[in-house]
Amino acid sequence: MEGAIPISWNTRIAVVTGGSKGIGLEVCKQLAGSGITVVLTARDETRGTAAVEQIVRLGHSDVIFHQLDITDALSIARLTDFLKARFGKLDILVNNAATDGIEQVLDPVYGSIPGDEKFDGMDAYQRIDWMWANCRETYETAKQGLQTNYYGTKRVTEALLPLLQSSSDGRIVNVSSNFGLLSLFRNEELKQELNDVERLTEERLDELLAIFLQDFEAGAAEARGWPAEFSAYKVAKAAMNAYSRILAKRHPELRLNCAHPGYVRTDITRNSGILTPEEGARNVVKVALLPEDGPTGVYFHEGQEASFV
Repeated sequence: MEGAIPISWNTRIAVVTGGSKGIGLEVCKQLAGSGITVVLTARDETRGTAAVEQIVRLGHSDVIFHQLDITDALSIARLTDFLKARFGKLDILVNNAATDGIEQVLDPVYGSIPGDEKFDGMDAYQRIDWMWANCRETYETAKQGLQTNYYGTKRVTEALLPLLQSSSDGRIVNVSSNFGLLSLFRNEELKQELNDVERLTEERLDELLAIFLQDFEAGAAEARGWPAEFSAYKVAKAAMNAYSRILAKRHPELRLNCAHPGYVRTDITRNSGILTPEEGARNVVKVALLPEDGPTGVYFHEGQEASFV
């Protein structure tokens, strides 16, 4: 469902993937509150339309819904064609859509998404331990995790790149995670290769992800030095961080950064996070709205520049 909003060329246009709930929804609200026209995207049209209506009720009328499944090439093409015809450019892309790469095991008392009382008195490490104890990581979920969190995000970025280059101030924010830090890799050669963006290529990233899946299927991922626990999510986010750095180097005319919003209470964290979605989104929007001469190819941890390692 596409709204009819009159747009001038000076209006800044933003696309947010996974915008119907959680961090993505709050990012849409905050960008709209900053006077930016927001294209809120989501797989589910009913949820996406409801999210737009929620934002409009807050007084932000410049919000449009467009369906997007980042794993579906036709869906990506439809969004690209819409943006090209409607705006002719894109100023901000926030790649937020993601999956956890696991199969959740229902808590016998609290179900899939516990209330806040479940985590009273627990620190972040204890909450993560609870999540790991209540999930299974299978080859299929790992494969799906890579397809969504890395390849899906990459395909959206590549499709929208010409529109971002048509902007006088194009920028991309890839919502990342401290789970993608290279310190979680125990294979030093692998860690160094992923950190060497002067030599690393997209083709080599593809090869490494294929090796990870082979090792995972063989039950040898941990022995080969890949991250333990939520390994597919960690590997996908590390790969996205590396790809972001490669792309930033290739396109210095853009601002392209990675942003860890913090440990946020969302469906992916099963409500176990420390920060609210609004707080997490604020850390993402801060990076999206960096000054024109701001950094590129950088990792931000809760709004502050930090190391990819």
